[in-house]
Amino acid sequence: MKTELQKMLAGELYNAADPELVELRNRARRLARAFNATTELELERRSEILSEWFGAVGSAYIEPPFQCDYGGHVRVGKNFYMNFNCIILDSALVEIGDNVACAPGVQILTAHHPVRAAERILGPELASPIKIGNNVWIGAGAIICPGVTIGDNTTIGAGSVVTKDIPANVVAAGNPCRVIRTIE
Repeated sequence: MKTELQKMLAGELYNAADPELVELRNRARRLARAFNATTELELERRSEILSEWFGAVGSAYIEPPFQCDYGGHVRVGKNFYMNFNCIILDSALVEIGDNVACAPGVQILTAHHPVRAAERILGPELASPIKIGNNVWIGAGAIICPGVTIGDNTTIGAGSVVTKDIPANVVAAGNPCRVIRTIE
C-alpha cells in the first residue's frame, strides 16, 4: 500500500493532512522563516538553507520573501534567479533548468484539486509536475499551473497564466498564455 507521500508524487489523490506530509510542510516553513530572516549580506547562509531545503540546487539566488510548500521536490539548475514574493508549491516534482529567471510575484503551482464538488469536499488533493527548460524568463506575476512544461529559450510575459505546455524558442503571454511569436 502506498503512503500519502508516494500517492502525492505519483499524481494520485492523496490526503494532505497525513502526519508525514504535515511534518514535511512544517520543516519547509521553518526553513522559509530562516531564509526570509536573512539579510542581503548573508548570501552564504541563504545558499546553505536552499541546499538543505531543495532536492537539488545547481546555483540559485532567491530574493526574500520566498515561500515553498515542501522544497524537497524542487530541482534547480545553474544560475537560477527568483525575485521578491515568489511561491513554489511543490506537491509534485518541479524541475527548473539552467539560466532561468523569475520576476517578482511568480507562482509555480503543482497542487490542484478535484473539479467535482462531491469529490473535492471530501478533502483529497492532487499534484502534477512542472518542468521549466533552460534559458527561460518568466515575467512578473505569472502563474505556472500544474502539469505544465515550458521549453528552452522561452519568455513568458508578465501576468500570464500558463495552463498548457509552451514550446521552446517563443514569446508567450496572456490569460490563458499563448504563443505570441517565435524567437529566431
